[in-house]
Amino acid sequence: MSNFETFLWVAYPWLCIAAYIIGISWRWRADQFGWTTHSSQIYESKLLRIASPLFHWGMVFVVIGHLMGLAIPKSWTQAVGVSDTAYHLIATIPGTIAGIAAVLGLIGLIVRRVINKTVFLSTSRSDKVMYVLLAAAILSGFIATVSTQVFGGAHGYDYRETISPWLRQLLIFNAQPELMADVPWEFKVHIVAGFTLIAVWPFTRLVHAFSAPVGYVTRPYVVYRTRDTTSEPARQNVAWEPVRSVKNQLDNDSKWHGA
Repeated sequence: MSNFETFLWVAYPWLCIAAYIIGISWRWRADQFGWTTHSSQIYESKLLRIASPLFHWGMVFVVIGHLMGLAIPKSWTQAVGVSDTAYHLIATIPGTIAGIAAVLGLIGLIVRRVINKTVFLSTSRSDKVMYVLLAAAILSGFIATVSTQVFGGAHGYDYRETISPWLRQLLIFNAQPELMADVPWEFKVHIVAGFTLIAVWPFTRLVHAFSAPVGYVTRPYVVYRTRDTTSEPARQNVAWEPVRSVKNQLDNDSKWHGA
C-alpha cells in the first residue's frame, strides 16, 4: 500500500474528525448567534414544503442504515440467525428508498436556490460549498449502493468484511488501511466525500442538525388574550379615576364659590 493510500485511509479521516470536533466546540463558544439554519422559507415556501421533508426524512433513514451497517459486526447478525441474503435485502431495499428520497429532496432544494432569485441572493459562499460537498457525498453513496448492492448480485458487495471493520478500528486508533485495498472505487469516493463533508460541517449551516427543539417539550404554555369581546364581559379597571381637565376644574370651583 502506497503512502498516499495510507494517508487517505488513516491520516485524512483522523484530520477530518479532529476538524469536526474542534470546529463544533469553537462554533458553540464563539458563534452561537450564527448557530441556525438561516431559513429562507420567507422567500419561497411551495417547493420548500415538498423538498425539505423529503430530503430530511430520507437522510434520517440513510444515517440509521449507515449506523446499523457500520457499527454492528457481521458476526452479531449471524449469531442471531440473520443470513447474508436476508441482511442484504433488509439493508438494500429500505436504503435504496431512503436514498432516492434524499436525492430527490436535495435536487429540489438546489433547484429552488437556483431558479428563485431571492433565495439565490440569500445563499452565502459557505452555503454553496456545503451544497457541493453534500451533493458529492449523497450522490456518490447512492451510486455506490445502486451499482454494488442493487445490481451487484444476490449478495452485493459485503462491506461488513472491509469497510465496517476498517472504520471501527480507525475510531479506536487501531488503523488497518489494508482493509480498504480491494474496496470498490464507488465506496472509496463516497468515504472521501463523506469525511470531507464532516470536516466542513461545523463551519456551515449543517450545525443546525444538533439543535433539536428539545426545550419545547417542557416549556410553559404561551397564553394569548382573546379578542372575542362577546365571549365574556370586558373587565374595567376601577383602581384609578380619569384626570379632569383644567377647564372643568375651574368651572366647578367657580360654581362652588358662587354658591
